[in-house]
Amino acid sequence: MPIVPGAALDALREWQDDAAPFQLHPGDLGWFWRFGAPATAAAVRTWSRGDELLAVGLLDGPEVLRLAIAPSAQQDEDLAQQLVDGLGRQAECVEVPTNALVRERLSAAGWQLDEPWTPLRRDLTEPVEDPGVRIEVIGPDRASVRAAVQRASFDRSTFTADHWRAMAAGPAFAGARDLVAHDGEGNAVAGITVWSAGPGRPGLIEPMGVHRDHRGHGYGTAITVAGAAALRDMGSSSATVCTPSANVAGVATYRAAGFRPLPERRDLRRVR
Repeated sequence: MPIVPGAALDALREWQDDAAPFQLHPGDLGWFWRFGAPATAAAVRTWSRGDELLAVGLLDGPEVLRLAIAPSAQQDEDLAQQLVDGLGRQAECVEVPTNALVRERLSAAGWQLDEPWTPLRRDLTEPVEDPGVRIEVIGPDRASVRAAVQRASFDRSTFTADHWRAMAAGPAFAGARDLVAHDGEGNAVAGITVWSAGPGRPGLIEPMGVHRDHRGHGYGTAITVAGAAALRDMGSSSATVCTPSANVAGVATYRAAGFRPLPERRDLRRVR
């Protein structure tokens, strides 16, 4: 049965570091797993030298490949050339770690800067404040509640309870927590999924959303604070997220929840 090799998830966990540039996280694979194991396996790309895994990519949609590179290989000439030679056959647009040599090589090969993104990080050394609303940890019996919040938060979302169960069956979900915030009347008003990469490593928010009928009341900040607290409980060193810079409201929400913006990053798009 086609599955994502455990080595790829293990490598992505190992490569996460607060001092390193933002790159593909095991939680990204975990969230993609909502489409099932075969689809996730088909979307993963790996580059190795001998038995050593050097890079992992996720084909996230029809044209975007999101890439992580081992810290020891970020400046590797041979790997950079392999990636330049191969990425054009994989995707129209690539997300590459900021300081990796392959960015320079792709630019030299004619790839152009694309959409800007804002990474944000919250340090989790200190305890996280109370979010101020009731937070529910979602399990299989409440998957439909989480799915309904997701669809009400994102206009084009097709997320269902079956998608949630497929995601929860994936190996990355062992390091995840799925939360829903409720208002004073018991309505489910916001949801978040957070992913640990292991103790002492940065965790990831993917995704967070607020029900369209309940925006403007601080629920996005509240659920984000709750997600940060969950990551701290799992031993994460920080909580991270990356959102399009055009998502001004999203950036403001994360900042209100104690996140600090990091230098903006840009995807690279192939010019035909």
